[in-house]
Amino acid sequence: MSPGGGWRPDGPDLVVEADNAEYLPSLPDGGFTMVYIDPPFNTGRAQRRQSLTTVRSSEGDRVGFGGQRYETIKGALHRYDDAFGDYWTFLEPRLLEAWRLLSPEGTLYLHLDYREVHYAKVMLDAVFGRECFLNEIVWAYDFGARARRRWPTKHDTILVYVKDPAMYHFDSAEVDREPYMAPGLVTPEKRELGKLPTDVWWHTIVSPTGREKTGYPTQKPLGLVRRMVAASSRPGDWVLDFFAGSGTLGAAAHELGRRFVCVDSNPQAVDIMAARLPSAEIVRAEARPA
Repeated sequence: MSPGGGWRPDGPDLVVEADNAEYLPSLPDGGFTMVYIDPPFNTGRAQRRQSLTTVRSSEGDRVGFGGQRYETIKGALHRYDDAFGDYWTFLEPRLLEAWRLLSPEGTLYLHLDYREVHYAKVMLDAVFGRECFLNEIVWAYDFGARARRRWPTKHDTILVYVKDPAMYHFDSAEVDREPYMAPGLVTPEKRELGKLPTDVWWHTIVSPTGREKTGYPTQKPLGLVRRMVAASSRPGDWVLDFFAGSGTLGAAAHELGRRFVCVDSNPQAVDIMAARLPSAEIVRAEARPA
């Protein structure tokens, strides 16, 4: 693999198959305005997701609208390991690389859940400095299993840190607006415009049957990541995700006119991104059979 996987400021968008610990040091200091990472959550269990496709068939085992019969076709089973003996030895050097790769105007979004986010806050205070902490964003959703012996867990946490608190880029005018929760309390003009999001984002998960679904486990909604890209980068800026998974950052960046590098060590993830991001150049760790 060539240095930086062939990355250059005037080059193409990239999807890179690589161990991020080995790949990131080849990228230049300060090359990215935004870094979004959604690392494994250290749940201690393997995550699995099997994609299903239905096609019309007179011999199908499912009956749908109008009595039409459908056959279910099982897709590839995508899997990754979500257990590390020493999670913080794993994550800390990658956060240090994120700091190095951000420009002075840059912002890091670190997406975790309740298991590790408190420890990550302490670590990021050390890596970036407490004065560089910008926000704790709570992503709240309302889909999935319902616990009966505790309060159901229905949120993730996204920690937001900036490289330089005096220089970071943030443009609230570019962010999508939300409906007011009490529209009767505001003027018709404000109601029509909507309100800027706060640090609590109500956004559903990726629909298991929707067109956005890629079949990759833990895929994050495009609307969620698009909001971060819109606020913390400008058209033409480079953004980076080195736990890229299904490539949601790349999809958001492409939609908004940003440039992107998406890195993942899982060949299945790279295959999914290659299909989802057809304009990107694909850099493989080594030749693999088709």
